[in-house]
Amino acid sequence: MSSCRNAIAALLAAACVLPAWAQDKFPGIGRAATPAEVKAWDIDVRPDFKGLPSGSGSVDEGQEIWESKCASCHGVFGESNSVFNPLVGGTTKDDVKTGHVATLKRTDYPGRTTLMKVPTVSTLWDYINRAMPWNAPKSLKPDEVYAVTAYLLNLGDVLPADFTLSDKNIAEVQKLMPNRNGMTTQHAMWPGNEFSAGKTKPDTQAKACMSNCEVPVDVSSRLPAHAADAWGNLRDQNRLVGPQRGEVTVDDAKSGAAKPSAADPLAAAAVALTQKHGCVACHGMTAKLVGPGFAEVAKKHAGQADYLAGKIVSGGEGVWGNVPMPAQTLSPDDAKAIASWLAAGAKAP
Repeated sequence: MSSCRNAIAALLAAACVLPAWAQDKFPGIGRAATPAEVKAWDIDVRPDFKGLPSGSGSVDEGQEIWESKCASCHGVFGESNSVFNPLVGGTTKDDVKTGHVATLKRTDYPGRTTLMKVPTVSTLWDYINRAMPWNAPKSLKPDEVYAVTAYLLNLGDVLPADFTLSDKNIAEVQKLMPNRNGMTTQHAMWPGNEFSAGKTKPDTQAKACMSNCEVPVDVSSRLPAHAADAWGNLRDQNRLVGPQRGEVTVDDAKSGAAKPSAADPLAAAAVALTQKHGCVACHGMTAKLVGPGFAEVAKKHAGQADYLAGKIVSGGEGVWGNVPMPAQTLSPDDAKAIASWLAAGAKAP
């Protein structure tokens, strides 16, 4: 009994010193997020630059990063290709002076590039930081994001070639954005009054139904059985970032995915690497998904391990159509292992 009382006393003492975040405001419903958890999610950068980390990056540095990690999808000069929309174009030096993109009013210019539309430099910084590069989101360091943003703005003639963008001068750069005066906050859709000074009200007057309410209809969407596995397993085709993972639409018996085994350890290791690095999001084992199947690549480039290793790392387009493959960030050893497996026929383990 004495040891039991001591244990209870120790638990009570520990409860008294729990940090504030651990106090349960809603008993029985989850728990409060820890400071570390909040910090991991709270990475957005607002137009007033709250949340912007310190750092800097030059246009020259941004060009090097761009050509290795961005150009395969967005083009060397931001012109993109037949798959992605252009990021740069349609803005002039006069737009930089006025803050209004004149081309947006031209009926003979239907194109809409990113720099024509985006009014805030924080939006560019934030999106690049959270979502780019496509195959490795959140992998860029703050200094790299500053550099890529600087290079993109240089492509649009917003910043000179010798400019270094940083948290210290980004507010001045905001004053140069071509469409900075093309956005209004007078619609009350912004959370809070920090940008509209409380002068507006929401443009809806809806009231919550409190009696005789209609029964909500549960609407769901599901692929028909004949189409569920038309393009392979949907879950394998989503990035491992974000809330949506995709539905498992192919069972193991029908997927055609090679199962690692001890029969061929080198092949098993290579297949495991294709899954680890997200290759199966675009490539099926035998058939095309977004890009060609591994078996198709093996047939076309048999014995060309060095060539395949280079293509895996650098990415590119044109060999299998217009859809580009982004540059990959895997190690040289992993690239060599996958390339050797492909060059040898991409046989199942």
